[in-house]
Amino acid sequence: MKQIKFLLFTISFLILTSCYSVRLRNVNGAPQLDPFSERDDYYRGMAVIEIDTVINIKLTSKDFTYLIKENDVCESGKLNMIEYRNTLGSLFLSAITFGKKRKVKIKYVCEKPQN
Repeated sequence: MKQIKFLLFTISFLILTSCYSVRLRNVNGAPQLDPFSERDDYYRGMAVIEIDTVINIKLTSKDFTYLIKENDVCESGKLNMIEYRNTLGSLFLSAITFGKKRKVKIKYVCEKPQN
């Protein structure tokens, strides 16, 4: 009985600590606004771009670069805010594939273009 309680405690601890979010924000610029946004979270009124994908990384590679270019959604091409989210599912996918595949959830807000 004691082993089962310890096992349940360990699994619960791993589940709770494996889900986290990191947000980085630029203090020198203003976020690009979206007056038609219907969001009700931290990004209310901002033009948010969300990326939810699986990236493939070679075993010999240590990093991955995702390029953000100027487009209709991100007029300035500059970042004001980035949020990276890690979940239990992405942790398991990375563990099962030995780090070759990683699930990435990123939200970012571009900087307001200067006139």
